[in-house]
Amino acid sequence: MLISATVRNSQATHEVFVRTGDSRQPLAVPPKPSGKGSAVNGGEFLMLALATCYCNDLYREAERLHIPVEGVVVEATADFPGIGLAATNIRYAVMVSSPAKAEDVAELVRQTDAVAEVHNTIRAGAAVVLNNG
Repeated sequence: MLISATVRNSQATHEVFVRTGDSRQPLAVPPKPSGKGSAVNGGEFLMLALATCYCNDLYREAERLHIPVEGVVVEATADFPGIGLAATNIRYAVMVSSPAKAEDVAELVRQTDAVAEVHNTIRAGAAVVLNNG
């Protein structure tokens, strides 16, 4: 399944779209006050990708394991030490509201961590290639 994101920016417009397969949808991302780029930065989006992936995968795994979940809070954080430098100290925390036994919820959290695709992509150190002729 191909997943993509597109940003179209000029002084007159700022549009953000995401696509999974044939499903395309806009995201409401404001432009910077200057009009030059997004008001949300890439590091914030990277942390959002981690938090969103884990949240969605936790619900998927809870359903698979038949563990009821009433709510989830995921916070992902990282340190960005400077221009051109990779993030360090990437980490996340999760709180799960569930009537299930604590040990079942703990196992759900561990199993979800093992299969979260965005997390595993970062952990594997995937290559990023510029495709401009």
